[in-house]
Amino acid sequence: MQDPKVLTIILNYRTPELSLRSLDAAYGAMEGIAGEILVVDNCSGDGSCEVIAKGIEARGWAGGSRVRLAASGHNGGFGAGNNFGMKLGLSDGSQPDYIYLLNSDAFPEKSAISELFTHLAAHPKAGMAGSYIRGEDEIPHITAFRFPSVAGEFEGAVRTGIVTRLLKGSVVPLPMPQEATSVDWVAGASVLMRREMLDEIGGFDERFFLYFEETDLCRRARRAGWEVWYLPQSRVVHLGSVSTGMKTWARTPGYWFDSRLHYFVKNHGRGYAVGATLARVAGAALWRLRVAVSGKELGDPPHFLRDLIGHGITSVFRRQSDSGPEAGVPLREEGK
Repeated sequence: MQDPKVLTIILNYRTPELSLRSLDAAYGAMEGIAGEILVVDNCSGDGSCEVIAKGIEARGWAGGSRVRLAASGHNGGFGAGNNFGMKLGLSDGSQPDYIYLLNSDAFPEKSAISELFTHLAAHPKAGMAGSYIRGEDEIPHITAFRFPSVAGEFEGAVRTGIVTRLLKGSVVPLPMPQEATSVDWVAGASVLMRREMLDEIGGFDERFFLYFEETDLCRRARRAGWEVWYLPQSRVVHLGSVSTGMKTWARTPGYWFDSRLHYFVKNHGRGYAVGATLARVAGAALWRLRVAVSGKELGDPPHFLRDLIGHGITSVFRRQSDSGPEAGVPLREEGK
């Protein structure tokens, strides 16, 4: 029987040197695992392809099947870029048994991929598993979550201890699990997915440009009966938000609000989406009153509340696409 194969996909957008560093780490972590590594350039337009191609050649990997570079030709966002890579499959035209998604600014430790692979192989209903992620400063990143909800939106915005205690079952970020744990959803910076699951539920919904796409994918997986796991033994270093610039946003971009709204409308309906936005506005307003009294740091990008309200009002007059929760891009044509 042929060994199961893993296709590792590294999505590059204007981070070629980091992508090569991620490739080096992934190459080491793929040792002993059948499969390939595919670097997808998501239409960077900055010479990334040339830099990465030269880096692959310098490492002696050019012309082989273990490492490949492909250009998507269109920047449709995180989900679209990864869907492009998943549709390409392996270099011989076959499909892998598992797909591992790795951010271009994430660097798996030697056993990170094998830990995920071993867990999914041992648990037939596990559709995907994500890693323990920390920064270069050794500070852990929260990457295991509950699904967003009206109560979760209010709790996350109001940031008050008594509210958090009252709504503890709705807090979106989970306390850091210390052992393998089934969760609602995991971050997409380092996640291994079963191909059988993707063939059933489809790939990423490409109407999410950035943010909420992995939340939606995990929700569809859970609805179809697949499990989502967080594995602390799979360890990855992640710089975080290098391509998106989230850490230094002067203002929250419109696509974040679009993705948030699409997630709630698609999975819960328009009325629920309105309720979620009103809950977040109410929580944010109360938080601002507390900040004004206490002198605490606001902690939001400039004009966030104003932009949230403005986006909510604008969306009332804009027709949203309300396809069902199963909507996802098929990764294979029928009969293939």
